[in-house]
Amino acid sequence: MTGPISPLFAQSSMVATAADAVVAWLLLNGVLLFDGINALILAFAELCELLLMAPSPLLMAVLVACVGFWRVSGGFALLCLVGLNLVVVMGLWEPMVATLALVLAASLLALLIGLPLGVLGARQRWAWQLTRPMLDLMQTMPAFVYLIPAVMLFGTGAVPAIIATLIFSMPPVVRLTVLGIRQVPEDLIEAGRSFGCSDWQLLQKVQLPNALPTLMTGVNQTIMLALSMVVIASMIGGGGLGDVVLQGIQQLNIGL
Repeated sequence: MTGPISPLFAQSSMVATAADAVVAWLLLNGVLLFDGINALILAFAELCELLLMAPSPLLMAVLVACVGFWRVSGGFALLCLVGLNLVVVMGLWEPMVATLALVLAASLLALLIGLPLGVLGARQRWAWQLTRPMLDLMQTMPAFVYLIPAVMLFGTGAVPAIIATLIFSMPPVVRLTVLGIRQVPEDLIEAGRSFGCSDWQLLQKVQLPNALPTLMTGVNQTIMLALSMVVIASMIGGGGLGDVVLQGIQQLNIGL
């Protein structure tokens, strides 16, 4: 058994050595870039957390309930109010706000990158042919795999957690943006062109408004994936409610 297996180990060692060399080169030559990205993302996350912590817990609960009543229903508003007050009673308000700040930062960055990519992919076939395999790869990788490059390049803490969450949650908004724009009826596009719309005006006034329901589904899915990944990212120091869950698992503390 030793003979056939040893070449495989040798090849694996060669790949590992090459990977280590690439990471070492990146860390040596891209230190200013990575430090800049780290500072920007950390400042953005801290700003999100600061804004969420500004109102008192009671005021925040009332505001969320009002928005829920306006956009959904009275029952949903009551559920929000009771749920947020339960979080306060359990002493988990600050971890919850930290988690929401990470989700908000990662989701906004994912949308900032994903929406333009989706628009480009819908309007340029070559861009979609390049983007689609990357999205397939991103969606088939296990969630824990995303933690590896983030930790290698940015260490541990909130920033690698946000980056891993961003990569994990971005594919739905790109795919659904492409789908929504491509599903706009051709007669509407022809009508826009007949009125002399430029490409930008056609996108802004015809395609995006008609694709909005599909786009919002992509936004919803991105937020949901970000929320699930942020808890996993507690393993690399993401903080928030993920730390509480991780501590409970490590201690076998069912109550926690």
